[in-house]
Amino acid sequence: MKPAPQIALPLDFPQGEDRSRFIAGDGNAEALDVLERWPMWPVKAVIVTGPRRSGRSLLGRIFAQKTGGRLFDDAERHDEEDLFHAWNEAQETGLPLVMVADEAPPNWQQELPDLRTRLAVTPIARIEEPDDALFEQLLTLHFADRGQHLPLEVARYIAARVERSYWNAERIVDTIDREALASHSRLTIPTARRALGLVEEQE
Repeated sequence: MKPAPQIALPLDFPQGEDRSRFIAGDGNAEALDVLERWPMWPVKAVIVTGPRRSGRSLLGRIFAQKTGGRLFDDAERHDEEDLFHAWNEAQETGLPLVMVADEAPPNWQQELPDLRTRLAVTPIARIEEPDDALFEQLLTLHFADRGQHLPLEVARYIAARVERSYWNAERIVDTIDREALASHSRLTIPTARRALGLVEEQE
């Protein structure tokens, strides 16, 4: 069996383009803690769950790259025999298997009994919806992707008035950006107010 390499999260993540897009916060602190303690897991496998667009696949990919492990994204859609053999292989090599899924057992149901028993003892790294601070950082990141600087006071104005979710962060940024472009406006509170008004009209 190969020795299990050590990892510290999040400070010891690879410093590349992928790493810079993962924002640590209260919403993913539990998942980061689970991954940081991976040498102490009862088995060398983990299930990473969380809302879509939450960075769960990115986190799984970064962790697999750092540890030399194997990643199954959308694991519940993979062949169960393949997952079963990958789980066993992880125990033999000491290199962790990372499974990213919408749900963890028992909500993620398996037909293969041997796989079901193994997943029942597999640690779960859960990502929750973002809190205010993380949501503001997500808004800032998505605006930066569009070449826009989001002032802190505008980020706080938005975060206090909309549903905090990963998907909604992208939706709100798209709406505000389109309003700013259409009106030739800067990213200000009045611009955000007009855009959020449009969102309310659409809902």
